[in-house]
Amino acid sequence: MKKQSILALGLVGMVAVALLANSTVRAQVTKGQTRPMLTKQLMKGIVAPNCGALKKALDAQPADDDAWEAIALHAALLNEASYTLMVDGRCPDGTWATAATQTLRQGSADVLAAVEEKDLEAANTAFGNMTQACAACHEAHKK
Repeated sequence: MKKQSILALGLVGMVAVALLANSTVRAQVTKGQTRPMLTKQLMKGIVAPNCGALKKALDAQPADDDAWEAIALHAALLNEASYTLMVDGRCPDGTWATAATQTLRQGSADVLAAVEEKDLEAANTAFGNMTQACAACHEAHKK
């Protein structure tokens, strides 16, 4: 009977540790450790609007410097968001890290490089590559 109690207590402890570890990871996905902005606010307020506006601007086929400047603005804000997604303990795993630091960051930088050349085809290709960050991260983390 004593062995069963010790075993049950050990099992309860393991479950508690697993739940705590899981809640820590979830907390890092839903909010940073010290900054008040929730991840969903970051996505809804910065990432999604700029991604949507970037797609719309590219689809409109920029005809002047102002249109190219708008594309650059959205790409630059997305690039900056790739850094914010990694700070304050917000990053829970390798999928998130790769999506933010490689795919989103490089894709948005490639859009900016295409803007410098006013190369719509390259900008569209870079945008398509960049949005793979969203797909990878959402598949792993968005419920």
